[in-house]
Amino acid sequence: MPTTPAPQHGRPDGPRPADPPGTGAAAAEAIAAAAGFLTAVSAVRRAARRAVRRTWLTEPLSPAQSELLQLTARTPGLTVAEAAAELRLAPNTVSTLVGKLTDQGLLIRVPSSTDGRSVRLEATARGHDRMAEWRDLRAELAAHALAGLSSQDRAALTAAIPAMHRLAGQIEAGQAGPPAAPPG
Repeated sequence: MPTTPAPQHGRPDGPRPADPPGTGAAAAEAIAAAAGFLTAVSAVRRAARRAVRRTWLTEPLSPAQSELLQLTARTPGLTVAEAAAELRLAPNTVSTLVGKLTDQGLLIRVPSSTDGRSVRLEATARGHDRMAEWRDLRAELAAHALAGLSSQDRAALTAAIPAMHRLAGQIEAGQAGPPAAPPG
């Protein structure tokens, strides 16, 4: 009886994006550079989050709560199911997050005008203020850290911003190719 190969890296079977350009050493170099880049981005995000939490006077939101609050501020009127799909989380997880943010007065549930059984999510004024305070403090702390870098490093980081946005768009659009076979 024929067997179907198991999905690799937790991804379902099916069509995949094209392999990254290059083969052999060039592909390995591209993968190593991507891994280093993503590691550096993660380190900067963690360091910024820790710096804000050390300075912040209020109990910090979890990353998932923060993402949900930001999403509802950008897109008011989402349902829990829509927010779950956008954040790629289970609806019951988003329901729990909604409850916590609602208890803190950062989010409200507004009854749907078309379906009495569903609610729409909206960030409150307090939620918007909290996000602005966090963003401003994070930017101030990062600006202070940037000031300690060389002018060449600051210029390189500034020049990389548009490319980073394009990369995020490529990854989000599914343009990330499949993993390369392990060397061997």
